[in-house]
Amino acid sequence: MVSDTAVGPITIESSNQPISDALRIHGHAEIEKMAAKYFGHLVSASAHFTGEGILSRCSITVQMGGLPRMAAEASDKDMKTAFNQALDKVATQLRRTKREIREDKPARVDKGLLPDGSRMI
Repeated sequence: MVSDTAVGPITIESSNQPISDALRIHGHAEIEKMAAKYFGHLVSASAHFTGEGILSRCSITVQMGGLPRMAAEASDKDMKTAFNQALDKVATQLRRTKREIREDKPARVDKGLLPDGSRMI
């Protein structure tokens, strides 16, 4: 189930809670989907779960291409919900970074000019 765009290692681990195979499969699939959507070249990704009383905390770090490492945390009673919330936060960071890179281009000075050099009304 490895895609061409997500070639880096994806680790999903826990310090004090058992992780189901379904959660591991869901985690791998969602991280690969996010990597393909934003920059395409996943260097590494990790999700770490920790139990804190009745809550589960999920910490996700993602390294995409030459970008700085993105990280986020979320807590919830359900491990899958905590994972999805943390992944949404990382996806937001990647989306904003992609927008910054895309909008960093200079404005076209000839936009709106007619062939004779006059401006369109």
